[in-house]
Amino acid sequence: MRHGVVCEGVGMLIGASRIPGVCMVTPEIFRDDRGHFLSTFSADADVMPPEIAFPVAQVSQSRSRAGVARGIHFTTTAPGCAKLVWCSAGSALDFVVDLRVGSPTFGQVEMVELDPEVGRIVSMPVGVGHAYLATADDTVITYLLSTVYVAANEQSVAISDPDVGLPLPAAQDLVLSERDGAAHSLAWWQDSGGLPEYAESVRLDALLRSAG
Repeated sequence: MRHGVVCEGVGMLIGASRIPGVCMVTPEIFRDDRGHFLSTFSADADVMPPEIAFPVAQVSQSRSRAGVARGIHFTTTAPGCAKLVWCSAGSALDFVVDLRVGSPTFGQVEMVELDPEVGRIVSMPVGVGHAYLATADDTVITYLLSTVYVAANEQSVAISDPDVGLPLPAAQDLVLSERDGAAHSLAWWQDSGGLPEYAESVRLDALLRSAG
């Protein structure tokens, strides 16, 4: 993996997670008395190295008040979905959960603090799960997605599942959607055969990034 990639004045530090395929990206921020400027995505392959680049099919945003938790969401594989996620306003604890059966880090969690001042971006491969907890009002999370959202393909693992063990407030103190509040446990999904397979997820992710 390349680190400290710089091109045309736009720099990105790329750091690997212990979860295969997950990367933490810290873009260079240009500050002055007006505020700051940063780039979160570029079609230039030297700026967005292959570890994190993919063809973008959809850009989405969510806005949440403090205490709102969303997730743990994953996309049925195939098609699967790669994501770039960052916080445009407010602040959040962001979680990546390895849901890929057969992965050496299956069930493990990567937690990242996201806010606009640092500008950190999380790059997620096909097959992993994603969740976040808004820690400030008017928290805006921006997503770049490799596939168009199809409701029938979007699944949810219970965010308060003790077998996953996300460091969250008690379930009764979280603000959840009806779907997330009724989500099944990780064990249920594993027993049902509904989780992504690691080898297939890696294959699909490699195809996706080679097309980028």
